[in-house]
Amino acid sequence: MKVALSTIGKFHTFDLARELHARDALAAVYSGYPLYKLKDEGLPPALIHTRPWIHGAYMAYPWKHKTAPHILRNWELLAARDFGRFVAGNLVECDVYMGLSGSTLAAGKEAQRRGARYVCDRGSTHIRFQDQILREEYAKWGLHSEEVDPRTIAVEEAEYAQADLITVPSNFVKRTFVSQGVPEDKLRVLPYGVNLSRFSPVGEPAEGRFDILFVGGMGLRKGVQYLVQAYSKLSHPAKTLTFVGAPSPLVIDLLKARGLWPHDARVLGHMPQTELKHLMSKSHVMVLPSIEEGLALVQAQALACGCPVIATPNTGSENLFTDGEEGFIVKAGDVEALHDKLALLASRTVLQDVMRRKALLKIKDIGGWSQYGKNALAALTQMV
Repeated sequence: MKVALSTIGKFHTFDLARELHARDALAAVYSGYPLYKLKDEGLPPALIHTRPWIHGAYMAYPWKHKTAPHILRNWELLAARDFGRFVAGNLVECDVYMGLSGSTLAAGKEAQRRGARYVCDRGSTHIRFQDQILREEYAKWGLHSEEVDPRTIAVEEAEYAQADLITVPSNFVKRTFVSQGVPEDKLRVLPYGVNLSRFSPVGEPAEGRFDILFVGGMGLRKGVQYLVQAYSKLSHPAKTLTFVGAPSPLVIDLLKARGLWPHDARVLGHMPQTELKHLMSKSHVMVLPSIEEGLALVQAQALACGCPVIATPNTGSENLFTDGEEGFIVKAGDVEALHDKLALLASRTVLQDVMRRKALLKIKDIGGWSQYGKNALAALTQMV
């Protein structure tokens, strides 16, 4: 069986591409990135087809923060439409075409016209659920949220309807699709893997301290607003809170204005994975209290470093670890529950050690990207 993949960026699609290629099942992979940015992806150049002109220009545009939102939305839609037409017009012979949602409809229809199957791969929650939950969260904090463009919603829902199968990364995401009327038998859960060659224990947490780590974009979507409140309530003589990822001056200023931003919080910004694994290994816990995601890869990365995780079901955590074993799963937006689990872990060093050991054992069960590739190929083979 031969599978053609597409993604306007890279995301997990290239991890899947490598696994399919290793199993002699990759027909081609299409990307909106320029070829030179994909040279280290471990794939033969002949199998990579790129269309970077519109999307690449958008990604490289340095003044996005000064540009009117409607202009950026139109640019994004143009890039997705252009990329989708490129894939459809250059689709190689395959048994299955599988593309990351948002730019797959034209190629999906072309694949079906040829007798192949069309799989829509959605990395996050159902587009309408995503729009609704984020607008509600922004309104709760008195911020204006740009709703998802109705044209984007229309495109995504047309993809869901046209596809022979929709793959999603977690049970949480699956539930959002079912809640929006998508038949359960049209959905397949394929949890992502983790690169075990890049993430492993390279240190241990310091005794007598309680170092909390957050990794991700610092927006309201990731639940930063609830983490800082739980941290401020936590009583510990040597606690720290460190943020890694794209900072959000808007959110930080909002929390400062409300007296919620901790004076001792550290914001480190982006960090290479080679450095991140050291920070994960030396942290007592990583917290990801997201409101909405598909399946946050940083959770598996932390577990691979022996770092317990506290997360919400909305991060896809249920597909990665067991509540109370390798970490804790708490309801999104529940400050008290988050504080209680932090306090419990901070007060019991034995529990920290047990969870660190269990985290390393669990990641062996989850496996690397090889297991993801195996599961994906099995699902596609069964469908065909």
